[in-house]
Amino acid sequence: MFDPNQTTPRLFAVPCGVDFPRALVDGLSQRFADQPPEALARVELILNTERMQRRVRQLFDSGPARLLPRISLLSGLSKQANLRGLPPALPPLRRRLELSQLIAKLLDAQPDLAARSSLYDLSDSLAELIDEMQSEGVTTDQIRALDVSDMSGHWKRAQDFIGIADQFVEMHEGALDVNARQRQVVLDLIAEWEHTPPQHPIILAGSTGSRGTTLLLMEAIARLPQGAVVLPGFDFDQPEDVWDSLADGLVAEDHPQYRFFKLMRDLDLRPRDIRAWVNTKPVSPPRNKLISLALRPAPVTDAWMTEGPHLTDLDQATGALTLIEAASPRSEALAIALRLRQAAEDGQTAALITPDRMLTRQVSAALDRWNILPDDSAGLPLQLSPPGRFLRHVADLFCRPLQADMLLTLLKHPLTHSGEERGLHLLHTRDLELHMRRYGPPFPDHESLSAFGTTRDLQPGWSDWLAQSFAGREQTGLRALSDWVADLRTTAEFIAAGSQIGGSGELWDKKAGRKALEIFEELEAEAPHGGEMTARDFADLLGALLSQGEVRDRDAPYGSIMIWGTLEARVQGADLVILGGLNEGSWPEAASPDPWLNRKLRHEAGLLLPERRIGLSAHDFQQAVAAPEVWLTRAVRSEEADTVPSRWLNRMTNLLGGLPDQGGQAALSAMRMRGQVWLDWASVLDAPLPSPLSPRPSPRPPIAARPRRLTVTEIPKLIRDPYAIYAKHVLRLKPVDPLLQEPDALLRGTIIHKVLEDFIKSAQEQPETLTARAFIEQSQRVLEAEVPWPVARTLWLTRLKKVAEDFVAGERERQLRARPSGFEKSGQVRLDPLDFEIAAKADRIDVDERGMLHLYDYKTGDPPSEKQQKSFEKQLLIETAMAEQGAFEDYGAARVERSLYIGLKPPVKEVAAPILDEPPAKVWEELRSLIEAYFDAEQGYSSRRMVHRDDFAGDYDHLARYGEWDRSSDPVPEDLT
Repeated sequence: MFDPNQTTPRLFAVPCGVDFPRALVDGLSQRFADQPPEALARVELILNTERMQRRVRQLFDSGPARLLPRISLLSGLSKQANLRGLPPALPPLRRRLELSQLIAKLLDAQPDLAARSSLYDLSDSLAELIDEMQSEGVTTDQIRALDVSDMSGHWKRAQDFIGIADQFVEMHEGALDVNARQRQVVLDLIAEWEHTPPQHPIILAGSTGSRGTTLLLMEAIARLPQGAVVLPGFDFDQPEDVWDSLADGLVAEDHPQYRFFKLMRDLDLRPRDIRAWVNTKPVSPPRNKLISLALRPAPVTDAWMTEGPHLTDLDQATGALTLIEAASPRSEALAIALRLRQAAEDGQTAALITPDRMLTRQVSAALDRWNILPDDSAGLPLQLSPPGRFLRHVADLFCRPLQADMLLTLLKHPLTHSGEERGLHLLHTRDLELHMRRYGPPFPDHESLSAFGTTRDLQPGWSDWLAQSFAGREQTGLRALSDWVADLRTTAEFIAAGSQIGGSGELWDKKAGRKALEIFEELEAEAPHGGEMTARDFADLLGALLSQGEVRDRDAPYGSIMIWGTLEARVQGADLVILGGLNEGSWPEAASPDPWLNRKLRHEAGLLLPERRIGLSAHDFQQAVAAPEVWLTRAVRSEEADTVPSRWLNRMTNLLGGLPDQGGQAALSAMRMRGQVWLDWASVLDAPLPSPLSPRPSPRPPIAARPRRLTVTEIPKLIRDPYAIYAKHVLRLKPVDPLLQEPDALLRGTIIHKVLEDFIKSAQEQPETLTARAFIEQSQRVLEAEVPWPVARTLWLTRLKKVAEDFVAGERERQLRARPSGFEKSGQVRLDPLDFEIAAKADRIDVDERGMLHLYDYKTGDPPSEKQQKSFEKQLLIETAMAEQGAFEDYGAARVERSLYIGLKPPVKEVAAPILDEPPAKVWEELRSLIEAYFDAEQGYSSRRMVHRDDFAGDYDHLARYGEWDRSSDPVPEDLT
């Protein structure tokens, strides 16, 4: 295949803008066109990724019929390792677990090194460093030999951690990690080839040599008598002096062509020695030259001044480029979705290429309105799939007390009770949710869950399954990882199966389930190496493991519309390529901080620099931007702040802007104008449709439909916001109780009322207990029994302690006036002849020696002032009038001597009801007039009629469409039938 007399290494390349897999196949076909069929079958073709392998096979399979070369992967060298007697590689999970145990011991011995919460992050980071050291052939001795005299404090900490690598190696003497094993295989192959070089063609294609082991193999194959390396995306337009400027890796590592320079330097070749694999021309040679000049290394960007004026055909170079500079990520996603929709209509193949997964999700959501399901190569992270979420929710049961939201999240999960009778299960779940919203408890236990089924006709065994599955799962302390894994599997399968049958339901079914089971079984196998951990550590570990898997289980995606990561873009082409999210921090991603070595030390040790990833991303950009039609998109502002354009986009626009004589500025303006057209369309697409504003409602239902009973506490609402009474009593709509019960003002009032009632009853039986100390002790007992939130208990007890002295002193004075007689007394009285009933519940009624009543109402906040009581807050005045009308059965129509609000907000404040200025007879007549007004068919229930503050939020404001009107709007009556 190759000239056997050639003594120099063979490097071939394919320029940017040429479909690399197709060019590779075409080059092979051309070279073997005149040779017998079996000649091609002797070729050994080594590719860098499975995606590349699949694409090459597809191209060969498309015809004509022929014998194929032996196609293998770089990662497939491990098969040769088995034949050479190398031991199997240590499973990565086992290594991670063992490293975490070693780091945990070090942190226990030296707590000041790092926080315990960083245990798994440190183990992952250290595992990556060990991987890199093995791949690059760097030993811990070499790292210890580095000059760190000016950074001794940090280095001492890093040295302690890196010493763990030696401990890990000692634990597995003779065993090899995946990277160490791969490097050993390559070294063995190279040694073998030096003695007996293979005589059949060996071609390594598609790799840039970014890893040390791969680079060694590429160099060895290039030197073979029948060996060759084919490089992707080689810049044939870059001058030799620019290639020479890449010698310093500290400043050139982020250049897209740096890895090729390093390979040429190791092989003692010059750029002119690199030959084209095929004669296929790029789509746009002028664009390749423009991008090549724009991406020059920073030290030689002065070449823009000398080479820029010689750039020609800028209109051709940018004619198929569109620049989108959207105001927000949403606008960017909508514009992209519109263009993809157009491509689908025109029958184009189109691909969105971006590492920004948030952008891809937004674009997919926008495409969904046209029923276009893109073929997303990244799939769905396993942790976000139904089995992944389910397992993480079950693991969370071990970490904290069961709450209503945790319980219902699992009960409603599609995999829960997936064995049989799921419909009945969902019906019971809805009943349980309504019960828990109304009655609680905030922390369901075995007793409360079992009791749910005692008064209901439920599926046999459902309530027992409910209590057994979810109650009392919280576990504290350290346990062996094996125990955690076993408990998780048992619990998860029991919940998934349901109450009617055994097994595991649909938990392990479908692609996502099988992938989750694969990871789970690996965790089971390696769990003995995981040591002990807490429930939270186990849940974090499970989440991290699931996040490493992905599932592609989409139904019938739109084949011509694709979403690719940068890896997929290297091996596939499309008519339209959209490079999205071109902002710094997104593309390229910011270099990850290294807790172990700085850039200088990494360079001296022979490790990879943080900029390596940026250089690889730059190479991906340089290849992708050479496609037939390209969109370059970015959002000018994110949700938080202004964004910075990607360095490559910035360079290109700055270069074009600095070439007015060559038409650069005009070309850049044309790119932006083409983008603005789509942005304008996207803004119209997202614009809300105009609709008339709703008027301020004042419904007038028939008299027969109006309420015939109200409580005293609802009378102020009838005055201030009649629409709320209409919605509650006529429409019979009630706000849904919150799922998570919280220690809110309503509960606080209920609890404090109970504290006061129990305390006063106790003081009546034992007068000597009428002390502040006894009050505080009673408060503690009630709070412990009724309030399951420790923080709320502490805060409320502190508040009660502050009012204890004042309240007890006031209570002594009150009991000198009258004797406590009734607590939480219910009463009702009819308003004749209106056929209407008023009901009330008095907090406390005392009776003095003359048989007169003293009414008290407790307020946990500020009590209403006399002025407020005269106008709106008439609750206590109406209770007074009701008492004199005989509403409270035990007392008859007795006279009320005193009505008093007791405010329990420190300091205790007493506000008397103005029963002299507002006598009961007057209040009763005013109440009769108010109720009678709403028996008039012309009287409507106006929304927010007399609210005391504009920021008052009513339960039914959304139903009244408040916000589309304000308090200056006139109510619009509406007669209802």
